Amino acid sequence: MSSLSRELVFLILQFLDEEKFKETVHKLEQESGFYFNMKHFEDQVLAGEWNEVERYLSGFTKVEDNRYSMKIFFEIRKQKYLEALDKNDRAKAVDILVKDLKVFASFNEELFKEITQLLTLENFRHNEQLSKYGDTKSARNIMLIELKKLVEANPLFRDKLALPPFKASRLRTLINQSLNWQHQLCKNPRPNPDIKTLFTDHSCAPTNGSRPTPTNGPLVGPLPKSGPFPPLVAHSPFQPVVSPPGSAIAGWMSTANPTLSHAAVAQGPPGLVQSSNIPSAAFLKHPRAPSSAPGMDYQPVDSEHLSKKIRTGQSDEVSFSGAIHLGNVYSQDDLPRVVVRTLNQGSNVMSLDFHPQHQSFLLVGTHVGDISIWEVGSRERIAHKAFKVWDISACSMPLQASLMKDATISINRCLWSPDGSLIGVAFSKHIVQTYVYIPNGELRHQLEIDAHVGGVNDIAFAHPNKGLSIITCGDDKMIKVWDATTGQRQYAFEGHEAPVYSVCPHSKEAIQFIFSTAIDGKIKAWLYDFMGSRVDYDAPGRWCTTMAYSADGSRLFSCGTSKDGESHLVEWNETEGAIKRNYSGFRQHSLGVVQFDTTRNRFLAAGDEFTIKFWDMDNPNILTTTDADGGLPASPRLRFNKEGSLLAITTNDNGMKILANSDGQRLLRMLESRAFEGSRGPSQQINSKPPISNALGGAPTVCSPMVTTLDRSDRVLPAVSVNSLAITDVRTADVKPRVADDVDKIRSWKLTDIVNPAHLKPLTLPDSSASKNKILSLLYTNSGSAVLALTSNAVHKLWKWQRSERNPSGKSTASAVPQLWQPPNGAPMANEINESNPEDSSACFALSKNDSYVMSASGGKVSLFNMMSFKVMTTFMPPPPAATFLAFHPQDNNIIAIGMDDSSIQIYNVRIDEVKMKLKGHQKKITGLAFSQSLNALVSSGADAQICMWSIDGWDKKKSRFIQTPAGRAGPLVGDTRVQYHNDQQHLLVVHETQLSIFDSKLECLRSWSPRDTLPAPISSAVYSCDGLSVYAGFCDGAVGVFDSDSIRLRCRIAPSSYLTSTAPSPSPVYPNVVATHPSEPNQIALGMSDGTVHVVEPSDMEPKWGGPMPSPQENNALPAHSNPSLSNQASDAPSR
Repeated sequence: MSSLSRELVFLILQFLDEEKFKETVHKLEQESGFYFNMKHFEDQVLAGEWNEVERYLSGFTKVEDNRYSMKIFFEIRKQKYLEALDKNDRAKAVDILVKDLKVFASFNEELFKEITQLLTLENFRHNEQLSKYGDTKSARNIMLIELKKLVEANPLFRDKLALPPFKASRLRTLINQSLNWQHQLCKNPRPNPDIKTLFTDHSCAPTNGSRPTPTNGPLVGPLPKSGPFPPLVAHSPFQPVVSPPGSAIAGWMSTANPTLSHAAVAQGPPGLVQSSNIPSAAFLKHPRAPSSAPGMDYQPVDSEHLSKKIRTGQSDEVSFSGAIHLGNVYSQDDLPRVVVRTLNQGSNVMSLDFHPQHQSFLLVGTHVGDISIWEVGSRERIAHKAFKVWDISACSMPLQASLMKDATISINRCLWSPDGSLIGVAFSKHIVQTYVYIPNGELRHQLEIDAHVGGVNDIAFAHPNKGLSIITCGDDKMIKVWDATTGQRQYAFEGHEAPVYSVCPHSKEAIQFIFSTAIDGKIKAWLYDFMGSRVDYDAPGRWCTTMAYSADGSRLFSCGTSKDGESHLVEWNETEGAIKRNYSGFRQHSLGVVQFDTTRNRFLAAGDEFTIKFWDMDNPNILTTTDADGGLPASPRLRFNKEGSLLAITTNDNGMKILANSDGQRLLRMLESRAFEGSRGPSQQINSKPPISNALGGAPTVCSPMVTTLDRSDRVLPAVSVNSLAITDVRTADVKPRVADDVDKIRSWKLTDIVNPAHLKPLTLPDSSASKNKILSLLYTNSGSAVLALTSNAVHKLWKWQRSERNPSGKSTASAVPQLWQPPNGAPMANEINESNPEDSSACFALSKNDSYVMSASGGKVSLFNMMSFKVMTTFMPPPPAATFLAFHPQDNNIIAIGMDDSSIQIYNVRIDEVKMKLKGHQKKITGLAFSQSLNALVSSGADAQICMWSIDGWDKKKSRFIQTPAGRAGPLVGDTRVQYHNDQQHLLVVHETQLSIFDSKLECLRSWSPRDTLPAPISSAVYSCDGLSVYAGFCDGAVGVFDSDSIRLRCRIAPSSYLTSTAPSPSPVYPNVVATHPSEPNQIALGMSDGTVHVVEPSDMEPKWGGPMPSPQENNALPAHSNPSLSNQASDAPSR
């Protein structure tokens, strides 16, 4: 609906209200959805008119729209249900339960069961949570307070809770003005005209009997020239009358009248004309019948709005228990605000861009034409290129003349391609250059394009026709599209009347398009055709503006600065082609063009007033600011990395500062540690070919693999080689593994063998159970404050650490004894067992991200438990086949991959209780599952010693491998095989009783280690440390090995005598059946033992790391750990080929 039509609805609402048509007013409010009358809503709630309350709400939201809407409807229906119970109307209560409350069962089955149980009580107030329920009137008042808060917080009600400001009786005033105007046009105006109707134009009847002027005839005389209505203010939520919405980017891309005058265009975007060779159904949300009448909508019966989706930033896990405290999933602590690195580029930085996969690689372009790549973790500049024209003879004469006159050139923009394999650079004179990024740190020339006359102001990558294309814009008022492989021009878009400042390519529902902005403030949009611009619209500030989408592509923002220094950061309403939200907090007169960026689909950041300012996307007010310890320019440039854990900003002194949140700090500490470890080897190694090594470092959501680098003279720290962080394909490395042995032999620290409890901190977790059963599964909660175990008799045990003076953080530690937690009713959390011999049952569980529930199975049905109450929320998947492994989908907690004992994998949707797909590729039961979000893949392992990779998109099998049989063993291998992805989501740890192996993203084996020497027993379990630097492995003789994750070289052996406290003889060895690592303490492990005990083990206070340099007795008066020379031979094996 056009903006003037919307305003007309508001005027009609005012008129009906003034005329006391109360029911009609509220009916129009509900049907239009433009204005939510809170007073009417309150009256209906207090009166208990529940059907009218829901009918009125239905004009603005539905139950499934978002969590706020869901909570609103739940509270209303719960109150209706309680009132029926209070009146002892059981039949009505049952009807409400079945028809109204059942919809919420799929989100919280446990709560629905509790609500159902109220039917069994004589008085529902006997329920503890409802004991304070008063009478109906007070309960409604209390609920109303909560409902008002939910409505005000719900983004669907934003801008709908207040009427626009206009005077009383505005519609009457407009009619009177129209009649006065009509009366002035009368040929024979009477002093007191008699207005009898509004259905026809007014005309005074002639007094001399002459023929009256036709009321529908053309107006003549001193009429002003017809023109458009004045432009709407920038923050108006309404759409101009000339372009009703009709598509996925509606006001921007709707069918327009091509004959509109320029004056009409000023009212708003006429929309994008749909090309005849593009099927309109591909992106039309509201299909429209052909119209010969401009401005008239035809709404077919199937043109319903698409269901609104819950924002990505909101939790997938909905809970209704108790009083719900609504809030964003993210907090200010998720913003990178702590300065962790200061880098000196040496010249003024003009452009920044983080690598899309390697989260710590930063591309930098300067005002002298240089580009550099920094690895911010180790502070190394791993690549550098000074500006040079590659082929001057191929350049145009204007460019040659410009360079002869003034050879200085600046970079306007540099960025990575979507896969990180290419770098695009736009220069201030004519040229675009692209480089191929080689993983050894080399930048190889690819394309040099004389792209524009004058400066190239922006560059972007896109996939308009499946192949990769480069999009550029420049001072010649053009936008051009180039083939990224050949450099051939594909499209040239003309239409701007001023130099084009920026481009923003995007796609919606399979339609590719480009937004462009010019320095006259015009925004235009283009399809990849030759039909011209589809949009001519004014950006706020009408000067330099950039546009960007949120990471999920659902929200569009722009930021710009006017010539007078007024800055505007806004969100666009794509459905209406108008500004949805205007963010406040900028300096009145900014001292430069403000730059901005988005992150996590939740936050915005902009550089202004010598600071970095942050906003929540859903709040126009500033969230917080930081000056990054000072030294920033007036309008610093800035760029987030993909995960939002790091933020690069420019400084006054020709450098950059790197800001980080807790995830980013963890990532950089890990990278710095790895660089330091690499520097311990001889410096000659830098210039030799690197040994085979793996980049296995990072934080759970922010890290990606490092790459091999060459020695370069421009590094800041030449002694710290990125080779120590590198991934080198084993097929290209020709250095024998023994080189790594020689390096380790001359290290300053010794490999340690811990045999005495004095050399570590062991803690046996308390357990008063009469019988002890083998620990089959073990993990830490995500908060790090508890350990959960699953025993062979299908019982779960949960140990919780409490805050105390000795343990102020409340996190798990070997220095404080936790409590074996039980719910008030004392009932254990136990799985169903469908086996006669529980010892042979396959046990598995998986914990939700917020530690609120656990999915578990022990040979019977899969159970979903509430972690607070230990109650079973639901069960599913009855055997056969039985579940043997569980893994949550990384993007949707409602999707679970379930490995089965019949060798299949079932992709199960918990919410709708449906198996979406069954995957078959193994010959024996599934023993391991691991998701990689960056690879978009699921890897499975089975008792057939095979690993398979499946695509998450279509669940098709991409490849499979059988693990190699170690030398000296008879094949083929069988037995449980486990898999775990490294934090970088690229490298895979494969664990079998015969070996530890590291595989790359193509399932190629990079490194392998087999039991021998001082660790000869079969491997029982192995897992990465939380920082990815170590691998902890348990052995069937009770020993534990600590390995470097990149080389799988044994760093420390922990003998069972150092942590086992029992000296009683045992008929069989007691050993760690499963090893678990702490989520934030990389040197803390938990061991689930074959005798049913659980131990938490940490290094001693004297040496905080396993296998680090141990203090001498003379220095610390302490007993050193025993060094075992035989451990130095525990090198890893290169895979045989």
